[in-house]
Amino acid sequence: MLFSKACTYAVRASILITLKEMEGERKFIPLRELSDELGLSFHFLTKIMQKLTEAHLLDSYRGPNGGVGFVRPAREIKLIEIVDAIDGMDILTECALGLPGCGEETPCPLHNVWAKRREDLKKMWSSTTLGSLARDISVNSLRN
Repeated sequence: MLFSKACTYAVRASILITLKEMEGERKFIPLRELSDELGLSFHFLTKIMQKLTEAHLLDSYRGPNGGVGFVRPAREIKLIEIVDAIDGMDILTECALGLPGCGEETPCPLHNVWAKRREDLKKMWSSTTLGSLARDISVNSLRN
């Protein structure tokens, strides 16, 4: 798996928030609703959403109509921002085999192949928005 469980859940929850915002007028989606629909632990999802809030991607509101919502429109939030907030950017800099000192001067057997794939991943994550992922789910009946 490329992402940690927390990052995978953050992406899935972010897409679900986007879908729910597209459906109606609600600005804030209750965490309990998200955890129930995604089949995730409420407490684990709360910790994940706190990280996205600390990264200034989500805003939270307490109270009867409370929950979480995006600070910016989902069409402006890039997948790489979610990845960075939860897992950090180490995946785009570390050796695929975990060898210390791997680089151009002392490459591992996967270095040249992995370096190209890392760049491809970075471009994909940087050009993919939550809005485009949610739109693809709606239009193509994809899973979330």
